[in-house]
Amino acid sequence: MLIVIFVIVLWYGGLFFQSFFLHRYAAHQVFTMSKTMERITFILTWIFQGSSYLSAYGYGIMHRMHHAYTDTEKDPHSPSYDANLFSMMWKTKTIYQDINQQRITIDARFTKNVPQWKAFDTFASSRFSRLLWISLYILFFAFFATAWWQWLLLPITFLMAPIHGVIINWFGHIYGYVNYKMKNTSKNLFHFDFLMMGEGYHNNHHKFASRANFGVKWYEIDFTYLIIKLLNAVGLIRLKTN
Repeated sequence: MLIVIFVIVLWYGGLFFQSFFLHRYAAHQVFTMSKTMERITFILTWIFQGSSYLSAYGYGIMHRMHHAYTDTEKDPHSPSYDANLFSMMWKTKTIYQDINQQRITIDARFTKNVPQWKAFDTFASSRFSRLLWISLYILFFAFFATAWWQWLLLPITFLMAPIHGVIINWFGHIYGYVNYKMKNTSKNLFHFDFLMMGEGYHNNHHKFASRANFGVKWYEIDFTYLIIKLLNAVGLIRLKTN
């Protein structure tokens, strides 16, 4: 049971910081925060994403490119131009690394105000850091696993962030329903998004990219947005008014 709880904590913890920090802050800047709070959030993102840590800089730029080029050949991740989810994610990884290592020229509109902490990103993205987290996960399973099937959950802990990405960037452009007809394939995966904390309302998000709340219908509850509202209420962040 402890193993299942551990995986759930990593799932929702990593997902929250990906949605809150990498997506809504770094890419879309729907709220502001102090430099100290930003640095704290960098560290918390590393702790919860662990071996699959993603740079706010690389993620922010790539996601802006996704919105600008949705479902075209320039889209960093589109089921429309990749044969399967594995080839799409490999392409995504390559573009992400090219951005972070500055191997490609990026249009200035995609880099404006994207948060960057080069020294920390270098460490958090290093092979040492990733292997450290993998070793800690294996040790945790070795101490607390009580059944063979629990070990099947171990690869999920290694690849948590890419799994989150696949669910939205692949399945969120193939399956689900639409509230808004647009010139792209974005869909809402769930009517009630308990699994992806609001990220599953992908069609809504493509329609209103700068909106903090991804839910539109009364039943489309965005759990990440609820936490954002709380953090705004206590003064840790400041929501922008649209």
